[in-house]
Amino acid sequence: MTDAELAARVAHAAGELLLAVRRSSLLEGKPLGNAGDETANQFICHALRHNRPDDGLLSEESKDTQERLSKERVWIVDPVDGTREYGEERSDWAVHIGLSIGGEAAIGAVALPGLGVTLRSDAPAPLPPTGEPLRMVVSRTRPASEAVAVAEAIGAELVPMGSAGAKAMAIVRGEADIYLHSGGQFEWDNCAPVAVAKAHGLHCSRIDGSPLVYNHLDTYKPDLLICRPEHAGMVLERVAALG
Repeated sequence: MTDAELAARVAHAAGELLLAVRRSSLLEGKPLGNAGDETANQFICHALRHNRPDDGLLSEESKDTQERLSKERVWIVDPVDGTREYGEERSDWAVHIGLSIGGEAAIGAVALPGLGVTLRSDAPAPLPPTGEPLRMVVSRTRPASEAVAVAEAIGAELVPMGSAGAKAMAIVRGEADIYLHSGGQFEWDNCAPVAVAKAHGLHCSRIDGSPLVYNHLDTYKPDLLICRPEHAGMVLERVAALG
């Protein structure tokens, strides 16, 4: 298997496991989310370590070690991105399997099990046509103030959504045009989505336009912009104007 094929197969299989856990009807709410996180994480970590034993691994649900810092290739994964949405039996949650090579989000797959699709970096499709007004995805519980201000300035419609992966893939799928986030994330929240989005020709950067770099000791990522390339300059200019 290529790295991209491995990422897609692991993401899809983890999604199927998560759906099976949810269909059992034995758990609900937060306990369901916890069980899903643990189940998917065990499978993902075993699958990646078995198939790529020499690579590093960073998972939201596993204890981090500094061993990965010496690796050129590091898998960065989020077993359930949007645990709340998963526990609430919504569809806007995702499984992230990303591969950082030399600090770049190079390869990735994002499964959206609730929608029955897995988007991958080795199978890009043409971007669907955009429309009017522009649509900006934001957190359904804590919309970032910068995103709200930029949306008002450019006349964009706010589209509340759950997980970071679901938001990023909404741009890939043509359901939205801009994903601007300034509330802080971690590397596992956006490595795989960025790899997939870049492969589909989208602009991906920090909100000051600087590149996104992965496999740091500090895994915190303050902000993120994923958007159609034709909107990037306008959005970055508006963010800069906010100071």
